[in-house]
Amino acid sequence: MGEDMNIDNKKMGLVVKTNRLNTAIQNLTLAEIRLVQLAIIDSREKNEGLSADKPLIIKASRYAEAFGTTRQGAYDVLKKAEENLFERRFTFLDENDGYPVKSRWISQAKYKQDKGTIEIIFTPAVVNEITRINGIEQFFTKYTLEQTSTLNSMYSVRLYELLIQWREAKKTPLFGLKVFRGQLGVDDDEYERMCDFKSGVLHKAITEINKHTDIKVSYDQEKDGKNIVGFKFKVLTKDKPKATKQKGVGRDADTADMFAIEGLNDNQLGRIARNPSFVADYNHMVSSTSPAGQDPKAWEFEMINRLKKDASQFKKRPLREYLEY
Repeated sequence: MGEDMNIDNKKMGLVVKTNRLNTAIQNLTLAEIRLVQLAIIDSREKNEGLSADKPLIIKASRYAEAFGTTRQGAYDVLKKAEENLFERRFTFLDENDGYPVKSRWISQAKYKQDKGTIEIIFTPAVVNEITRINGIEQFFTKYTLEQTSTLNSMYSVRLYELLIQWREAKKTPLFGLKVFRGQLGVDDDEYERMCDFKSGVLHKAITEINKHTDIKVSYDQEKDGKNIVGFKFKVLTKDKPKATKQKGVGRDADTADMFAIEGLNDNQLGRIARNPSFVADYNHMVSSTSPAGQDPKAWEFEMINRLKKDASQFKKRPLREYLEY
């Protein structure tokens, strides 16, 4: 899968300075990121949610379809990724009392080679904290999985995850070099020379992102004297091919505009989803026993995804009217 699955002991014993898992995720390999991503996306699409006592099932056929490999190859990669992930451990500081808490990523795994599946159970720390990661709602979605599935470098996936949060702003603040290297999962003893870092990590990741995803990325470097101290990125959304509508087919242009979400960012879509009138209009779309039917955050996440996927489902009134309340 284009990446060495070996992991050294230093990364196995990661220390996370807050109770968020940003740093822990940044140090996962590409295959491990894909395993976690698939598990979370599929659990949400099945309205099962995450649980510390219920296994998540990842099928080799699902992995093979998503990432373009054979079923047996997918199973082998999944099994190896799970074995490494099972050994990973990290320590976070509880924000309530400041004491260190040790955790692993997963607490249990089961292999069913005859069925081509792997079942995993996340630890309580992961279940509780995974939703608090900045940008997590967008990164762990089917849409973003489609964007990152053809990326063959963990650095490309991590850079995409980092930059996609700034798509609406079209530019990022300065990413200090040391922090930025850590966000990409580059160790202090890797790519130490700037020329090696650029050629082996940064430029390869940007090339892959620009070729395979929905954004176009470029950067400027900032110097202190002769030394590069960080990078700023421009993040532009690629133009979508304009669909040609057949005469007499579908809604007319004026009606279609009532339901368009172009120009609305995730915060605005979330505001729409939280509007009591929107909830009243569309609460029939989810089961009362599903996570989205019981938890306001899960409802908001579900509705944002549905709005992005097909806004024409929401026909009762122009969507932008829900912004005013």
